[in-house]
Amino acid sequence: MPAADISAAAAQIVAEAAQMALARWRTDFRRWEKEGGSPVCEVDLDVNRMLRARLSALLPEAGWLSEETADAPDRLHHRRIWVVDPIDGTRDYIRGRPGWAVSVALVEDGAVVLALLDAPARKERWWARRGSGARRNGVALHAGTRAEIVGARVPADVLPRSDRDFVAVAKPNSIALRIAMVAADEADLVATLRWGSEWDVAAAVLIAAEAGAGVSDAFGQPLAFNKPDPRAFGILATAPAIHGAAVSRLAERARVLAAG
Repeated sequence: MPAADISAAAAQIVAEAAQMALARWRTDFRRWEKEGGSPVCEVDLDVNRMLRARLSALLPEAGWLSEETADAPDRLHHRRIWVVDPIDGTRDYIRGRPGWAVSVALVEDGAVVLALLDAPARKERWWARRGSGARRNGVALHAGTRAEIVGARVPADVLPRSDRDFVAVAKPNSIALRIAMVAADEADLVATLRWGSEWDVAAAVLIAAEAGAGVSDAFGQPLAFNKPDPRAFGILATAPAIHGAAVSRLAERARVLAAG
């Protein structure tokens, strides 16, 4: 199937999954905490089942990696794999806040080639295909031109004392949406300094990269996907001109936290 046809069909599936989640948002549904304290709800699982059935039918040869599916080593034998977070930002979803999204990426030979991020409560549909740019609601995206790290806009509730020279902007719970903000020139820097899973960021990093943003792990190294251990230490997405400065600024913190 041509890439454009896969893209269009997958976008339709993800849009339907997002509407399915939206229909149950701010209603009564079961929710609980997984091991480690992260939240999950029955809507996560229902959307996950729908996406797996539909996306697997679209590309039967593709493997599967999702936050809400037990990992299976046979995914490593697939050149293509769907990497999915059925509801990224579950805390906002459960609390009735709009900062959540359905996140779907198609990975081929370790690189994301198609990204779909649908945030229906915000009326946003994000799309990127490798080599074809990134769009939100059909409008081309371009990362910002900030050349100085001081004054960089960072999605945050509260900035730590060491980073008070940044400017806090509104922060959705979804890390994918925060990364996408860099693609849309609504933020200049998004960084995490912890181990994170591929499904959290796979779609968003392609959206950011195709918009011209600098994207790496917390140490400035390229990200790869469908690894035996599907995690990376940190994510760093920035306006392109400040990426090196951001890596340097966070290097010691990243080193200490990764070792601990």
